[in-house]
Amino acid sequence: MASILEAGWLYLITHFSDFHLASLGSFFLHESVFFFSGLPFIFIERAGLLSKYKIQRKNNTPTAQEKCITRLLLYHFCVNLPVMIVSYPVFRRMGMRSSLPLPSWKVVLLQILFYFILEDFVFYWGHRILHTKWLYKHVHSVHHEYATPFGLTSEYAHPAEILFLGFATIVGPAITGPHLLTLWLWMVLRVLETVEAHCGYHFPWSLSKLFPLYGGADFHDYHHRLLYTKSGNYSSTFVYMDWIFGTDKGYRKLKVLKSGVEVNDKEL
Repeated sequence: MASILEAGWLYLITHFSDFHLASLGSFFLHESVFFFSGLPFIFIERAGLLSKYKIQRKNNTPTAQEKCITRLLLYHFCVNLPVMIVSYPVFRRMGMRSSLPLPSWKVVLLQILFYFILEDFVFYWGHRILHTKWLYKHVHSVHHEYATPFGLTSEYAHPAEILFLGFATIVGPAITGPHLLTLWLWMVLRVLETVEAHCGYHFPWSLSKLFPLYGGADFHDYHHRLLYTKSGNYSSTFVYMDWIFGTDKGYRKLKVLKSGVEVNDKEL
């Protein structure tokens, strides 16, 4: 397995420059993973499939979904791509490399774990700041145009928010100076995590049912349903930051009420 991966990586670094891989390659990988993981939720919602797992009964209109996709393409090509191009020399100076040998899986996994923990911490505070009155009205309200989120709405945001909260995603790699392979893996996992958190469905196989510290769709969907001053659930991935600072009390109360109703229904 390792030899196949190294052979594939050798092909990439032989045929493409570091700049092309780190900037254009990263952008292509991001777009592929984001749209391939997010688009199916649009079709599932339109077809009414798996409706018993849908968190909210309300559906988004096709017009609203198409508006989201159009804006996303605009933001990705006019904001994300230029940022990836401009940030390349910064990451190079901080130690990012693409050459062989590839890092060991132990190093990769430890770095990815560090990125998730640090990103969640930085994102929590940045997200809380965006829920202050002025910033919510002028910036973060764009993301909350969709009170019933679906996968692709995870990156539907004001350009200023894309840059502001994007810092939470890149701060970990900027500190460690990872191999490009690690950076790509981190990007893929982060995209899949945020798409799942916005998908609008709480499945029996959702990670939040396997790992209690993981937030997931049910946790974040609550955040989108309420007014900005009362929403809570500000973390991106885990639940402990909201628990520590008491910003998940409304969500916890709702869970208790729901569990009580379910118990009564079963008894009846």
